[in-house]
Amino acid sequence: MSDLVRDALLFAVVLGLSLALGPALIRGLRRLAYHQVAYEDAPKTHAVKSGTPTMGGLLFLVALLVTLVVYHDRATVAVALLGLFCGAIGFADDYLAVRGGSNRGLRARTKLLLTGVAAALFLAFLVRDPHFAHNGTLLMLGVDPAHFVLAAPNWVWLILCLCAVVATTHAVNLTDGLDGLAAGAVLPPLAVVAWLAARAGAPGVSALDIATGAGCLGFLAYNRHPARVFMGDTGSLALGGVIAGSAIVAGNVLLLPLVGGVFAAETISVILQVAYFKTTRKRIFRMSPLHHHFELGGWPETKVTRRFWTASALLSLAGAAIAR
Repeated sequence: MSDLVRDALLFAVVLGLSLALGPALIRGLRRLAYHQVAYEDAPKTHAVKSGTPTMGGLLFLVALLVTLVVYHDRATVAVALLGLFCGAIGFADDYLAVRGGSNRGLRARTKLLLTGVAAALFLAFLVRDPHFAHNGTLLMLGVDPAHFVLAAPNWVWLILCLCAVVATTHAVNLTDGLDGLAAGAVLPPLAVVAWLAARAGAPGVSALDIATGAGCLGFLAYNRHPARVFMGDTGSLALGGVIAGSAIVAGNVLLLPLVGGVFAAETISVILQVAYFKTTRKRIFRMSPLHHHFELGGWPETKVTRRFWTASALLSLAGAAIAR
C-alpha cells in the first residue's frame, strides 16, 4: 500500500471516529459537569458560553493514538508523545479549572515549566534517532540539488527548539477564545508542516499531521458557532505541540512564526498589552488577545473567526512558497 493511500485511509478513519465519538464525548462531559465558565473580564457576549462542555480536545488525542497504530518510527512516536504530553498538561489544567468552578487551573508559570519539560523530553528522545538528519537545522528551503539550509550549533538549536515548543503550545492556547477559531486556524499550518515533513523524509510525522487535521475537522462539526463543546487546554496545548514538533522534525523551525502567524500575532498582542499597561496604565488594544480587540470593535464573532482563518491560510501559503 502506498503512503498516499495509507494517509488517505488514516484521514478518513480519524475523521469518521471524530464525528462518531463527538456526541458521546459531549454527553459525557455534560454528565460530569466539565463545563466552561466565562471569564469576568471577557466580552459580555461570551456570557452565553458558560455551561458549554470543555475538554473536547480529547478527540485530537484519538488522532495521535490511531496514527501510532500505523507508524512506529522514532520521529513519529516522538511528535505523538509530545502532543499527548502537552494534552495531558492541558487536561490537568482544565480539570482543576472546572472542578474549582472559577476557570483557575494551573498557574501560568507551572504550565510554562511543564511544557518546557515536555519539549526537553521530546528533543532528548528525537536526537537519539539515528535516522534523524536535521539536528541543528533551523531552516531548509527547496530540495536537492539547489536548496538553502540554515544550521546552528547543537546547543543553539536545542534552545531554539525548546522555545519553539513552549511558545507554539501557549500561542495556540491564547488563540482558543472564539467558537471554531483555533481549530480552523490550525488547519493551514498543519497542512504545511505535513508537506515539509514528507519532503524531509518523515512520512509518519506527515501522516500524524494529516490525522490531526482530520481530528480538527471532525471537532469543528461540534465547535463551530454556536459551539456545542470547547477544546480546552487539553486540545490547544496538544495541537501546538504537534505543530512545533513536526516543524522541528522537518528542519524548518524558523518557519513557525510565519506559518503560525495568527498564533504569533495573538501572543504578541498579549505581551504588548501587558507591557504597555504596566508602563503607562493605558491600553494599546481594546482587549487582548487580538481576537477580542476586533470583537469589541463591533465585528461579530463569526466574522472575526473567518478573517483569522483567512489570515492563517494566507500566511501558511506564504510559508510554503518560501520553503519551495
